[in-house]
Amino acid sequence: MSLPSPELPAPLSAAIEARLEGRAQGMLRDRARQLSERYRSRKPTIETIRDEADALAYAATRMPATYAAIVRALGRLDEERPEFAPKRVLDVGCGLGAGSYAAATVWPSIAEIALIDRSALFLNLATGLMQESGVAAAVEAILADFTKPQAGEDAPFDLVVVGYALTEIAESDLPVVIEQLWSRTSGALVIVEPGTPRDHARLMIVRSRLIALGANILAPCPHQAPCPLPANDWCHFSVRLPRRRAHKLVKGADAPFEDEKFAYLVAGRTGGTRPWARVIAPPRVSKAGISLRLCADKAFEETFIPKRDKARYEKIRKKDWGDPLRAPAEEI
Repeated sequence: MSLPSPELPAPLSAAIEARLEGRAQGMLRDRARQLSERYRSRKPTIETIRDEADALAYAATRMPATYAAIVRALGRLDEERPEFAPKRVLDVGCGLGAGSYAAATVWPSIAEIALIDRSALFLNLATGLMQESGVAAAVEAILADFTKPQAGEDAPFDLVVVGYALTEIAESDLPVVIEQLWSRTSGALVIVEPGTPRDHARLMIVRSRLIALGANILAPCPHQAPCPLPANDWCHFSVRLPRRRAHKLVKGADAPFEDEKFAYLVAGRTGGTRPWARVIAPPRVSKAGISLRLCADKAFEETFIPKRDKARYEKIRKKDWGDPLRAPAEEI
């Protein structure tokens, strides 16, 4: 099974570019630079996005990377649960709806999308872009703080997506917020965060709470045991995404691509057949063979497969950072 493309869907890119048409490029570049500075300083998004120009600068510069990371994480869920076909999706702290677009890419079966965010600017632009890009699902926009219990909540959703939203809340609030999100999940909960040591540590708090609530960890971990990584290491992944013309212009960048590092967690109400291991760092290829760092069966492992062992080497050489290994006998 191949993973979905990390590139923004063409109709969405066209809708963003249409909104950018006629806007002063210098002003948008200034806004994009300011957004980047605020993002790195971890200012809450609601304080960062002050007007429509900010929201459009975000759409051109941050939304492509956010989409790429989320669609990669959702693709991993699809690998582990190929029978999963969600109909109703909740996009938590939705921003411009990158999580919803990613979910609709992986599962065209989605019929209902609920967007929840504290920013009316984001919600208005998100729903507008969905209409202009031809999203087929029925869309509901909810202006609310997702960290607070919602009055009159609907039935649980098949899929709950939380993209780059938990990073903005206090660590002490994570257990209660996760309980609320898990209560709204009938199928799978997917959380994507920046690929930093800080956010990995916070995801481990989330992971422990989900396991205590009875969740099955589907990815990236191949087990339910405590994280075996050394204290000075952290679990994260990377996705390379192409930059379209508007992305390069507003960001003031020449490179045709960028790499987004992210951390993620997928929890399900039901389990599946877990992989034996997962590749948790870029494979290191040499003339002698290939070295892999693996999270495997409750332990962290370093594995080397020499080229002279042709049968094993041929099975493993196409594996990439983040890929699952199904069984030691079959893979290495």
